[in-house]
Amino acid sequence: MNMIELKNVSRVYTAGDHTLRALDRVSLELEKGKFIVVLGQSGAGKSTLLNMIGGLDSPTEGEIVVDGKDISKLGRDGLAAYRAETVGFVFQSYNLIPTLTVKENVALVKEIVKDPLDAEKILDEVGLLDHLNNFPSELSGGEQQRVSIARALAKNPKILLCDEPTGALDSETGVTVLKLLLNMAREHGKTIIIVTHNQNIAKMADVVIRVKNGKIKSYETQDHPLTADEVEW
Repeated sequence: MNMIELKNVSRVYTAGDHTLRALDRVSLELEKGKFIVVLGQSGAGKSTLLNMIGGLDSPTEGEIVVDGKDISKLGRDGLAAYRAETVGFVFQSYNLIPTLTVKENVALVKEIVKDPLDAEKILDEVGLLDHLNNFPSELSGGEQQRVSIARALAKNPKILLCDEPTGALDSETGVTVLKLLLNMAREHGKTIIIVTHNQNIAKMADVVIRVKNGKIKSYETQDHPLTADEVEW
């Protein structure tokens, strides 16, 4: 079953006489519950692709259908509801509120979604139950990233979009984060999409998409992807 379909999607930015085609007639079909990695150089269109799927931006042309709904036709309020109900975001910057505890940062999602998961339960899953009352400044980078993942998962999203989630982490902590994300796809049926420069992460993916100059350069499926422990970091 397809969770995400892009049909001839383009995104064109215009500034004065200059036009940039960040995405150029991209078509994709992505199945539910898959671990998907998007590779490409800076400026290739990876983050634009992620923003389109996440409803952070709208296509200039084409359709984006997520879980049977054409989000490309939604207005501002409709996109806000879609982001709240369907999508979780994990970025390289953790975006935690420094004056709130770990538990409070995760529990914030109850203000925007109807059926959030329990903050303590999710933090237990990411191995941070002992840090509920700590503030972000008291945590390592890897721990802060796990808090941001817990916050995204507490929304109980169908899709988790990750933009370079391990880019600022050391290799050991990065592997821990990747194990967690992989588990979300394998054990919980979440559709995970990771944008990265890291070729090693692609070895773990069910689907590897390479983007160049706003176009899909290649789309590969892997029947036997590696686990995080099997990859040589």
